[in-house]
Amino acid sequence: MFELKSLSKEAIPGALAKAERYRLLNEPWQAESICQDVLRIEPENRAALVTLLLALTDQFQRGVAEREARDVVARMADDYERYYYSGIVCERRAQSLLHKGSQGSGAMAYDLIRNAMHWYEKAEAIRPPANDDALLRWNTCVRLLSRYPHLQPAPEHTTEPIMSE
Repeated sequence: MFELKSLSKEAIPGALAKAERYRLLNEPWQAESICQDVLRIEPENRAALVTLLLALTDQFQRGVAEREARDVVARMADDYERYYYSGIVCERRAQSLLHKGSQGSGAMAYDLIRNAMHWYEKAEAIRPPANDDALLRWNTCVRLLSRYPHLQPAPEHTTEPIMSE
């Protein structure tokens, strides 16, 4: 059919700036496409990986699979970033479920928020000096749980034995 055209290495900084602008304009698909072009040239480009991840999570409500975002996290170079961005994936997936508001979404959102908090704690433990991003995200999760008290863990299902006569 059609072949993708390759960017020049010199164009990468400008392309990444455009990707960020597209995210800010609420056009994450455009940002995702640009990041994929950059990553074809520089597969380990940190800025492209982060922007791609955020563009994917921006599209959770539109049906983008969480798996795609997790695949990007797995490509990140260090443990701190993998932990921190795993938390971002969980938190943003929880927020997309909250906006959807379907049956059972409260318990699923709660589990995802708690999972995000787990990842933020892991990131906090190994964070670079003067980087409190994981703490900020943790606090956001706490406030989210406080704001939406209906977010609770799923009740444990206990089954009663069937009585027979």
